[in-house]
Amino acid sequence: MRHKRRGRKLGVTTKHRKAMFRNMVTDLFRFDRIKTTDMKAKELRRIAEKMITLAKEGTLHKRRQAAAYIKDKEVLQKLFTEIAEKFKERPGGYTRIIKLGFRKGDNSPISLIELVEEDYKPSKKKKTAPKKQKPKAADKGEVSDSRAKSSKKESAEELGLIEEEKAAAAATVAEEAAETVETAETQAQEAAAEEAPTPEAKETAPVEEAQPAEEKAEAKADEKPESKEEAQAPEAKEEAEEQTETEAKDSAPAEEAKAAPETEGEVKEEKVEAKTEAEEAPEAEKAETEAKKSSQKESEPAEAKEAAPAEEAEAAPEEEPAQEAKAEETAPEAEEDTEEKKED
Repeated sequence: MRHKRRGRKLGVTTKHRKAMFRNMVTDLFRFDRIKTTDMKAKELRRIAEKMITLAKEGTLHKRRQAAAYIKDKEVLQKLFTEIAEKFKERPGGYTRIIKLGFRKGDNSPISLIELVEEDYKPSKKKKTAPKKQKPKAADKGEVSDSRAKSSKKESAEELGLIEEEKAAAAATVAEEAAETVETAETQAQEAAAEEAPTPEAKETAPVEEAQPAEEKAEAKADEKPESKEEAQAPEAKEEAEEQTETEAKDSAPAEEAKAAPETEGEVKEEKVEAKTEAEEAPEAEKAETEAKKSSQKESEPAEAKEAAPAEEAEAAPEEEPAQEAKAEETAPEAEEDTEEKKED
């Protein structure tokens, strides 16, 4: 393990390495940049920045230390006059390394080391106020130890102070609560004063409210029945049609059955009346004819007896149409009686 062994050996002896870095530092300060391998550039940076810090101090002792390493007087003068003034305000980082690639012969990485030419612009740091350190709460053990060490008088004073602090805190809390209550009351009063309408507005408001209320009620009343009727119209029509069809089907045979016996009964009654009238008519005629015959027999001769049957034959067909006319006149009266009976 390489404990406390700094630097790179670079595969050469110590004398060779020291001489090589002396020459490289002098060339860097003379030309402001040189091109070398990565490892040599990294080692050269350490040495060059040490020489610049010595030159920035500018004392005789520092100049002699730099002269022990840099043997060229011209380069040493340039270091203490030009380069030191250039990096006077810069706190560090006087050189930069730029990698250029690989060398063609042995494929070793090549870098460019140069002095920084840009002017140093210190960044303005924001001055932050020191944070207030909160007093750390003492542990329970420390509190108990302090109380044990303190005398009775000191403990009584501490307790009194604690009670005073509690009373002051309670008073501040009560004052804040009272202020909040007062502000809430004032806000409520202002809101009530703003919301309270004038007497004229009170009189007009109910009228205006009543009118839209009535209009709304009428609109709802108009809309509801129409909507209900429109919604129920197709269903009601279908139900009514079905009921009428079923009632017609059910009532048709019953009406026919009722009408048939009524008509039959009426016809029978008419026939019976016609028969009775027809039977009574010939009997009355026979009685009359017999009375006439008896009178004629007594008065008229035989020729009158022969003409009588011919007259009776002619009278019979004349009486038959008279009977039919009477039957037709009695028929509507019978129908009206049957209809009155049904209604009863």
